[in-house]
Amino acid sequence: MKKCAVIYNPKSGKRKNKKDFLKIIEKTLNSYCYEVIFFKTSKQGDATTIVFNLDDDYSLVIIAGGDGTLNEGITGNLMREKKLLLASLPIGTTNDVGSMYGYTKNYKKDLELLLNGTIKKIDTCSLNSKPFVYVACLGNYVDVSYATPRKLKEKFGKFAYILYGMKRICSKLKQYSIEYEIDGQKKEGDFSFLFITNSNRIAGLEHLYKNVKLNDNMFEVAFCKARTKRELIKMIPALLTPVVKKVPNIIYYRTNKLTIKLKHRIDESWCLDGEEYATTEKVFRFHVQKEIEMLVPKKNVQKLFKEESEI
Repeated sequence: MKKCAVIYNPKSGKRKNKKDFLKIIEKTLNSYCYEVIFFKTSKQGDATTIVFNLDDDYSLVIIAGGDGTLNEGITGNLMREKKLLLASLPIGTTNDVGSMYGYTKNYKKDLELLLNGTIKKIDTCSLNSKPFVYVACLGNYVDVSYATPRKLKEKFGKFAYILYGMKRICSKLKQYSIEYEIDGQKKEGDFSFLFITNSNRIAGLEHLYKNVKLNDNMFEVAFCKARTKRELIKMIPALLTPVVKKVPNIIYYRTNKLTIKLKHRIDESWCLDGEEYATTEKVFRFHVQKEIEMLVPKKNVQKLFKEESEI
């Protein structure tokens, strides 16, 4: 039998019958001729360590958790000399990556979608060599994704972010003064939000960009110039349509090389794939590397990936 490692976060998501979760996962994988070895995470960074230390004879590594756990698994894989085939089984609260791939909210069905899927090479973006799967952001309220208490998320699911975020709303948005270089051009400006993404879905908002491809060696950049809460609220209807680059107060790029320099020291952290990335650095370099293969459902492959002949 082939060997499959299942790395799971027992605290992820708001699932019923958590006791049956492992039994169902193992039974399903056995039916696909996989021998299953489970690894439980207990703290931040565990998935990175586990993937990095796995033996080379694993045919598949399934990351069962939220977007942050998947980030850790990919980080550990990038550290390896011999890369392993990864797959995501989304059981977190928001699951932006999982929804983009076409997963449902039923982990049993999702596992079968995965096992009947196809292998694709994906772009892995990085911020100062720190990998992120789908989003790196800095700005007002972005800490809601990692600062919302876990107990609140387990009880209310996605609504927990709204409840916690309401406490953070202020009438005046903080501005970040930056200098940046993109595609060889140097620019500067004051922005309330900086988003660097490789996804068509962020924070539950779908189809933010048209024609996003996960293997085109590019990522999307959106800088928001809104200065007040009122300006931000006025932008929301436009953000619900796939025309972000035409939204007033949004500066949009598609690139594979970006450098951002903060003019002033800040106390806030970046948010990478829903988790905190705290750093005292003032210069941030973004680029794309192609070293990861993932087993993904076939459902949205044609929409999300270019054919190998097109790359």
